[in-house]
Formats: sequence, C-alpha cells, structure tokens
Amino acid sequence: MKRIPKALLAVSLTVAAFMAGCSNEPAEPEKQPAQTEQTSSGEKVIVVGLQAEPTSFDAHQISDYNTSRAAMEIYDQLVQFKDESTELEPDLAEKWDVSDNGLEYTFYLKKDVKFHDGTPLNAEAVKFSIDRQIDPKHPYHETGTFAYADFTFGMVDHVEVVDPYTVKIVLKEPFAPFLSNLAMHAASIVSPEAVKKYGKDFSKHPVGTGPFKFESWTPGVEAVLVKNPDYFKGAPKVDKLIFKPITEDQTRLTELESGSIDMIVNIPPDDLERLRADANLQVLEQPGMHVWWTAFNTQKKPFNDVKVRQAINYAINKESIVNNILHGTGELANSPVPPTVWGHNATLKNYEYNPEKAKQLLAEAGYPNGFEVTYWVPESGSGMQQPATMAAAIQADLAAVGIKVNIQTLEWGTYLDKVFQPKEKMDMDMHQMSWVGDNGDPDNFLYAMFSSEQWPTAGFNDSFYKNETVDKLLKEARTTLDKQKRTQMYEEAQQIIMEEAPWIVLDHEKQIVAANQKIKNFKLHPTGVFRFANVDVE
Repeated sequence: MKRIPKALLAVSLTVAAFMAGCSNEPAEPEKQPAQTEQTSSGEKVIVVGLQAEPTSFDAHQISDYNTSRAAMEIYDQLVQFKDESTELEPDLAEKWDVSDNGLEYTFYLKKDVKFHDGTPLNAEAVKFSIDRQIDPKHPYHETGTFAYADFTFGMVDHVEVVDPYTVKIVLKEPFAPFLSNLAMHAASIVSPEAVKKYGKDFSKHPVGTGPFKFESWTPGVEAVLVKNPDYFKGAPKVDKLIFKPITEDQTRLTELESGSIDMIVNIPPDDLERLRADANLQVLEQPGMHVWWTAFNTQKKPFNDVKVRQAINYAINKESIVNNILHGTGELANSPVPPTVWGHNATLKNYEYNPEKAKQLLAEAGYPNGFEVTYWVPESGSGMQQPATMAAAIQADLAAVGIKVNIQTLEWGTYLDKVFQPKEKMDMDMHQMSWVGDNGDPDNFLYAMFSSEQWPTAGFNDSFYKNETVDKLLKEARTTLDKQKRTQMYEEAQQIIMEEAPWIVLDHEKQIVAANQKIKNFKLHPTGVFRFANVDVE
C-alpha cells in the first residue's frame, strides 16, 4: 500500500549534527497513570499515537498504512494473512476452490456472521463490495474514490452469487497474486446496507464484520473504536481503541513516556536506546516490507533525461543519511523491492556517492550550471521516517553540484491528494514517498509503482515512469503461475528500473513500535497493519 525510499559526506554530517544540536533533550516527563490501566468502569483502553490524521475509514478508499492501522480492525476479508506472516488462511470464507485454468475462484462463506449493523454477511455482500469498486455503472460506485481497485481487482471479469453463502469470482486471465490480493484492505467486505444508507459519508460511518466497531472520529483529535462483542471469532479482550494523530515525533514520544498514550510509531532514532532501557516500555522491531524514495517527474524537464536522474542519484550520500539521520533504523536499499520480499534482486547495487560523476552527467545533459527545482515533502506520514531532516540532507547534497532545491512542506492528507494527480494536472518536480507491501508479492511493489498502466489516478506510479520492456515483464509476471519464472522477470525489471533511475531509492525501514509494557500479545505484522483482536491489557 501504502503505504512508502526512506549527501556530500561532510555536508550531510553537518546537516545531521545541526538538526541534532537544535533539538534539546526533552525534560524527563512526569509519569502519569497509564491509559492502558482499567478504568473505574472496568474498561480496558489502548491509546495509539499515529503519525498523521487518518484519511478515510472506508476500507475501499484507504491508500496509506497510517490510515489502515486505525481502520482495518473494523473489517474482515475472504482470506487473511496469518500473524507475523503473509501466508494465507481462511477468514470470512471457510474454504475455496480454484479452477484448473486459474480463472474461477469459488468461496464458501462462514454462516451466521453479521455486520456491525446487524445485517447478515452473505454472497451478495461480497459481490457488492467488489462491484462497487470496479463497475462504473454500479449504483454506489460514486460513493468513493477507490485507489486500489484496479490493482486489486483489475483482472476480475465478473462476480457471481452461486447461492446465499457461495460466491464465484471469475477472472479475465490467470493472475498469480490474486489470492494474496484478497487479503488486502481493498478486498474488505463492507455492509451494503450501510453504504446505501450513508452514501459518500460511509467513510465517516464505516460498518464491517471485524473485531472492533466504529464509534467516532473527530478529525485532528481522535478516532475511537469499541469492541464487537458478537465477533464471530470471539469478542476482543480490549474494550476500546483510541487513535490520536500526533504529527510531531518528539511530542508523540513525550506522551508515550508520560503515560498519556500507550503505543507509538516512527520513533526518533536518537531516542531508541533510551526507550529500550525503560522498564515501563517495550520496543518491538521487525524487518519491514518498506521502501522510501524520492520520485522524479520523468515526463517533465529536466527529469525526462535519464542522465539528470542518474546525476542526482550520484550526488546524494545515501549511506550518510541511513547512518547519521536514521541511525540504522533503515537498511540502505539496492532496489525498490525489500530483501524481505521474494523476487528481490540481491545482485544490484545502488548509486555510489560520487559528486564529480554527478557534475559530469549534468554537463552532458546540458546543465553544467545545474538548475532549480521544487521538492515536495510531507510534515509527517506513514512510513516517511524523518522527512524534513532527510530532505535537508538531500537539498544540501544537490546544492553542492549546482542544483538549487526549494522545499515545500505539506500536511499528509493534502500531500497525498497533490501527489496522486493525473499527469496533465501534475506540476511536481520531485517529491518524497514511501510504501509498505500489502501482500508479500513483488507485483505489489513493481507493477503498482512502475507499470505505465498504474499512472495516477489509476494507480501509484508517482514518477510517471514508462518503459516498454518493463511493462512487458511486469504484465507477463502477473499471469505466470511458475514462481521461478516470475522471479527471473522481476529481477530483470529491477535491473532496468535501477539503471533508468525514476527514483532516488534510499532505504528499507525496520518496523519499530514502542508500547507500554501492560499491552500483552501484540504482534507486528509485515504489512504494517495493527492487529488488536487477540491483545490484552495487564
């Protein structure tokens, strides 16, 4: 998804030291009663500090994993990923069949499952949840903007209701990642009656079958979910989840240490060791399916010239950013595909730090004196690590080779709206972005972000990159069921992409969460989505 690459050495070190020197060590916060303690009424409450405001509680409209962390406990899918894995297991479907030609997927639904509004889960609801997104003529298609619809269901020909608890999804052609896609957020099953009742406001009145029910959302303040006592897998142990958007990293950290909130993401790297040593806290870490990058608008001068894109890659000291800004919370990337995802091409190398080579390429491209560009950067956002500090390092490195970078900072929701515009409306030069894999398949990285069929707003190719060979490889890999052949195609595609440099590929962030010790049985998931159904509070 989502959710998404994470400079002159002396310059980068100076920038990092400056940023560190300007931030005073926070005073020891006064300890407050932890929110996770049971309230006087016996409620168990967990308060989560998010990096940014959720953008929608309609699962079909989610496009960042910050939002998915707050919203996805409302919903279930036909199949789901196991804990701590992208291996599949049954969810709303108790079993399924796949035809020999790979075109028909028949799902047998669990019976007696109800939506939070009391209406029954059935085959009609599954058909509604898919058709709503992919059929422009569907009466409720205009109730949302479905950024993941083409990626998740673009290969679906039609959906058939076989009987009240059996549904068949028929594909136009074989599609290797299809079952994995059905565990993603866009494949969540929503209440048809709720969509009909609320229309476009369904995003503010979401109804699913999940372990938690939506209670309220006060933008800029908090979103509240309460447990579903009738959940078909058993009621959760936690009574209430409260998600608070706190964009400033140090504020989020201080509130955790004071006990005002119970769990945070995107911990400032300088503070990790202190948190690990705090007996009141637990720090959970896991290699992530994450990549952080800066995208070039490859359809606009000067970035339509591969030499310019390569020059900028040579000009940036990526290793310094990873070591001196991220302090090892990310791994220097050699490809857009993380090492944790099969199909990763381990033989590739990222562009070395070589400002003289950068100057040479700029001169060859006709820019011996450099040029001026605008660089869009979010205030904060899911997977964005240290966006302002990283942008300052990149800005300093590019200044050293004659490129003047003007940084424009935007709030996360506004930023996403501005980035994912159709080409004819896009005035971007460069911008930051990150992605966390949704399903553990390389298709979710490479097709989603480098296929020319995925230019916004059809998808997430935010550099407007187009290469006919890459398009052919990625399309063939989607319809090839042989994993070894798919791996070869993906490795070749990664090699071409790195050579053509539509991005500055920087790092793969480790997934790190700090939480109160009272939270028990919380497990990180490779997709970055939070799961609270089996969590308890001491």
